[in-house]
Amino acid sequence: MKIEEAIVYCLASSGRGMRTEQIADMINRQRLHLRKDGQPVTSKQVYAVICRFPDMFVKAEGRIMLMI
Repeated sequence: MKIEEAIVYCLASSGRGMRTEQIADMINRQRLHLRKDGQPVTSKQVYAVICRFPDMFVKAEGRIMLMI
């Protein structure tokens, strides 16, 4: 699954806002997204995706939430 889909899955599953570190940890634990180089997803990578999709995600009080 694409990383943005994995982020949506994590946020929808939790039902609450999450920090980027928590999202990255959940993606790696459940193996929702695998990087081409085999390395684990980082919180910086999650943050970059969040910034690329401002219509899907909102940042508030240090947490990421779904807009939809």
